[in-house]
Amino acid sequence: MAMRQTPLTCSGHTRPVVDLAFSDVTPYGFFLISACKDGKPMLRQGDTGDWIGTFLGHKGAVWGATLNQDATKAATAAADFTAKLWDAVSGDELLTLAHKHIVKSVDFTQDSNYLLTGGQDKLLRIYDLNKPEADPEMVSGHTSGIKKALWSSDDRQILSADDKTVRLWDRSTFTEVKAINVAMSVSSMEYVPEGEILVITYGRTIAFHSAETLEQIKSFEAPATINSASLHPEKECLVAGGEDFKLYKYDYNSGEELESYKGHFGPIHCVRFSPDGELYASGSEDGTLRLWQTTVGKTYGLWKCVIPEEEGGELVKPKTSLPGTAEEELEDLGSDNSDPIYSTTPEVQA
Repeated sequence: MAMRQTPLTCSGHTRPVVDLAFSDVTPYGFFLISACKDGKPMLRQGDTGDWIGTFLGHKGAVWGATLNQDATKAATAAADFTAKLWDAVSGDELLTLAHKHIVKSVDFTQDSNYLLTGGQDKLLRIYDLNKPEADPEMVSGHTSGIKKALWSSDDRQILSADDKTVRLWDRSTFTEVKAINVAMSVSSMEYVPEGEILVITYGRTIAFHSAETLEQIKSFEAPATINSASLHPEKECLVAGGEDFKLYKYDYNSGEELESYKGHFGPIHCVRFSPDGELYASGSEDGTLRLWQTTVGKTYGLWKCVIPEEEGGELVKPKTSLPGTAEEELEDLGSDNSDPIYSTTPEVQA
């Protein structure tokens, strides 16, 4: 019997949520940052969705957001022609990096010393964060705006995507190693270091490529246009979301659809697994983030499993309960197997 998905709903944003990223697991747990068209990226506790703080300073939509591995720094990419570096503990803005056009993507090296950016001016920029006054190194070659740019292969290579081209670059020489063309506009990319896998979505396709050669490993077709997909850390399954408001979960090995359910009240723009693989987060046009359990019914974070008891010989439907739930918080997503009943909202909004 399929159990009901009971997502945690994170409200607080006032416009569509367009990007999200988790930190690694730190001594303080793991963290989640969201980018939103309201220009106010938010930091949350990754396992509960509890609001920690809002980074204030951008003057336009924020298109990209990321955390360094230990969640001490954050970086954001915005429509105000800047990328910003933040202290993720205090919330203070540390640097503003001026660009010539809208910035879409930011990514830290593993040691947090360099920041890679990409955007509408078609250039990759690499900033040495220890020498903020120095000009960034620039890599040209893309023929349209860059949608995503990621470090790969222990920061020795860079993966970047523009409209319909994905390119692999050598960091030491800034030369293009390989380029592939895809049939439709690239909507998202995720780099999975374990196994060197690149996840690319375009149209209804979720494609898996080698991050070292760009050779395709496999691909799946979804029933709707997909905006984002994420591979589970153990490579058991993948999740994807897109234009039909639904979340899809597939078996990575067989390609079988394991689950699909209405996840949001608008198109889903971003989806990512947590570093421990226990949950995934989705961000939507509806302005919310939702956290979903990878294994429904498991006791984890705010999810507490209630073991079903037999009544009169009939098995009661298993149920996941959440604390602090008021009846009036119940939302009806109009779906059989998604049941959002818990909301984590910032108490003070600047």
